[in-house]
Amino acid sequence: MADEQKVRYSDEELAEFKEIVLAKLEGAREQYASIRERMSNNNNSDVDTAPTYKNMEDGSEALSREELGLKASRLEKFIRGLQGALIRIENKTYGISRVTGKLIPKERLRAVPHATTNVEDKEARR
Repeated sequence: MADEQKVRYSDEELAEFKEIVLAKLEGAREQYASIRERMSNNNNSDVDTAPTYKNMEDGSEALSREELGLKASRLEKFIRGLQGALIRIENKTYGISRVTGKLIPKERLRAVPHATTNVEDKEARR
C-alpha cells in the first residue's frame, strides 16, 4: 500500500519514529543544558581585567550572551516540537499533515521528526 493511500503510519513505523524523536530529544536537551550552563558561567565571571580591555570584553561578552540566548531559544522551540511529536506518536496521529490530512513522507519525518506538514504544504503557505 502506498503512503499516499494510508490513513496513518503502522505501530511498527511509529515505534521507529519514536526512537528517532527520543534520540533527537536527548541530544537537544544535552545541548540546552550545556548552553544554560555556559550562560550562567558567563554571568558569574568576576575576573577583573585591565580597563583598556574592559570595553572590548563587554561588547564581546554581550554578543556571546545574545548568541547563546538565541541558540537556547531555538533549542527550546525544537524540544517543544519534539515533545509534541511524541504526543502525536502516542495518539497515533504522528506523520499526518495538519494542513491536508495526508501522510508526510517518511524521508521528511526522518530528517525533520517534528514536522507537522508536507514540504508542499509549507511552500504553499509562503
